[in-house]
Amino acid sequence: MSQVRLEWPDFVVIGLYFVFVLAVGMWASWRSKTDNISGYFLASRNMHWILVGASLFASNIGSGHFVGVAGSAAAAGIGIGAYELSAIYIAIILGWLFVPVYMASGIVTMPEYIRKRFGGQRIRIYLSVLSLLLYVFTKISADLYAGALFIQLAIGNTSEESLYLSIIFLLAIAALFTIAGGLSAVIWTDFVQTILMLIGAFILMGISFAEVGGYNKMIEGFFNAFPQNISNLECARIPDYSMHLLRDPLPGKSDLPWTGVVFGLTISSIWYWCSDQVIVQRCLASKNMTHAKGGCILAGYLKVLPLFLMVFPGMISRILNADTVACNDPDECYRICQSRYGCTNTAYPELVIKYMPVGLRGMMLAVMLAALMSSLTSVFNSSSTIFTIDIWTRIRKAASDIELLIVGRVFTLVLVTVSILWIPIIQSSKESQLFNYIQSVTSYLAPPVCAIYILAVFTNRINEKGAFWSLMIGLATGIIRFGLEFGYVIPPCGSVEPDTRPEVIMRIVGDIHFLHFGCILFLITGFFAVIISALTEPLDPAYLHRLTWWTRYSRKVRLDLRDEIEEQAELAKRRELKRQNESETNLVEKKLPTWRRALNFVCGVETQKVTTVIENDRVKLSPQEEAKEAADFLKEDHFWGRFVNINAIIIMGCASFLWGFYA
Repeated sequence: MSQVRLEWPDFVVIGLYFVFVLAVGMWASWRSKTDNISGYFLASRNMHWILVGASLFASNIGSGHFVGVAGSAAAAGIGIGAYELSAIYIAIILGWLFVPVYMASGIVTMPEYIRKRFGGQRIRIYLSVLSLLLYVFTKISADLYAGALFIQLAIGNTSEESLYLSIIFLLAIAALFTIAGGLSAVIWTDFVQTILMLIGAFILMGISFAEVGGYNKMIEGFFNAFPQNISNLECARIPDYSMHLLRDPLPGKSDLPWTGVVFGLTISSIWYWCSDQVIVQRCLASKNMTHAKGGCILAGYLKVLPLFLMVFPGMISRILNADTVACNDPDECYRICQSRYGCTNTAYPELVIKYMPVGLRGMMLAVMLAALMSSLTSVFNSSSTIFTIDIWTRIRKAASDIELLIVGRVFTLVLVTVSILWIPIIQSSKESQLFNYIQSVTSYLAPPVCAIYILAVFTNRINEKGAFWSLMIGLATGIIRFGLEFGYVIPPCGSVEPDTRPEVIMRIVGDIHFLHFGCILFLITGFFAVIISALTEPLDPAYLHRLTWWTRYSRKVRLDLRDEIEEQAELAKRRELKRQNESETNLVEKKLPTWRRALNFVCGVETQKVTTVIENDRVKLSPQEEAKEAADFLKEDHFWGRFVNINAIIIMGCASFLWGFYA
């Protein structure tokens, strides 16, 4: 792998990047209200559509995207662009179908919505734990792997200790933004880093096309991009369908069958964009519904860009660096990039290191650091929100707002520690196509969750028993496939090692593409959810006001599905708050131990003040007034409502044109 040492202008650019982003993060932390739950976890629901859209894009596009998407493009052409183009439609579905229900329901986290919709706690706890595991083992691990790859190239692949120190430094900066300023600081830094990412990626795209001789030369050159030493013609072969988005659906005929892309990918995308905390939390922070929809539209426009900024440069990198990126001999590949499965993951880093001039090379490294940290800050904030609201409140029934704020910040530190401990596992799992690995894991675990959220939002008949037991059936089915696929080591192409997998497993794994399996898993979960719900008692409609698409505008007071433990905890918390209010008014001065004062100071909450259930800037509303306010929140100005609808049609038209052009 090519190694180029950074020069002093590169370090100056990187230093300026860190100073600027830190300044923005500290400014956002200072101006944001982080001493209450809404302020810290939802940015006081006061975010502009530009900030929401930029944060949606930055949260989605991490350093793993630059490495994984470009690597898959280098291996098999533009097919990976289907993930980006399909997301445009799903972003519109998020803004127009799902967010209105979430906004009307008044939730902070996605598991909290499930608790309100079905009652009980077991589904909420399950989804919370599953989300945290998926964040650690896919999002955080993939982005850290990609970031580590760039750092290794930038520092000349020196000692392992240097790699650890670099990643720990990045995690510390990301944690600082998240802990200090909550969602508001994360969104503002996402906005700045989105601009930086786009500028750097556009420059590299221009340099790449200039090096290869233009678009037509790229297509011609890609199909002839072979390394000089070809040990196995089959392994070096470039698929004939490389310039097509829709590919043969028959087993073994293509890497991304069109049936899987149209149906299976849609299922995974709906889970990610419409029910994942990292994404939805940005929309929940919007000023109103028009700003939420505007953010989704901006994210849709930005999602057109990865085809040009990542996919095409990945293909160009194979042309310019065929001996390294396109290596096909397992031993040679291991010598180049320490992976026997291929070196396509180095496609984008190779372009940066070899073809960016001094100074701009430092800027592109800063772009990768921006992508890495924007993703990490988003995951850290959303993970701390889920743990605090959905898990800690079950452990501590009568936890105060200050306690929840401290717990949210401390849990971020726990995630940083887990991420550091995960680095050796990331280094030992150097798959050829990082992005496909992430998508396959998602296809084994996410479709059941997607099915339940769709049924929860768009049907009234599904109940808690149907939802829970169908999720368990879906989980068991997905884990079986997960174990079959990752329980056996598949020898790399061209290896003399025999394939030791039993025939039945080769049939199951080889003949059923992971996107097709996602469709099957989705249908299994939905089928059992409907059947079990039909055989058990339905929910009273009084529990569903503003929790489904059909009842989102309801102004009726919603009955809350609470179990006995929750009711007792609520009563205990009210008694404690009443006791405080009897002795003091809205805020009480309270002498705290020195250790508690220090902890409060570090965590950025008021040292001497304990807030009651009534926030300082908000008058307590009656249940009837709350119901009316929640329904009225969905109302939009006529002009701006029409404006966002027209833009939604325009962006979907652009996506449809690209689908048709490359189909």
